[in-house]
Amino acid sequence: MTKKFACKDIGMSCGFEAKADSESSLMGKISEHAKKAHNMAKIDSATMAKVKAAIKEA
Repeated sequence: MTKKFACKDIGMSCGFEAKADSESSLMGKISEHAKKAHNMAKIDSATMAKVKAAIKEA
């Protein structure tokens, strides 16, 4: 089943949304977006927990 994530779901004022067939593929897209749009070389553990909790079935 498709997974989806949106930055706004973790309180960011950002329009980024992504979908992927697996959580690992989705995490790759999220990680790349975090680097480019939010200057996050690495997603810290607190933010990662929020991201994982916000991933939904699409």
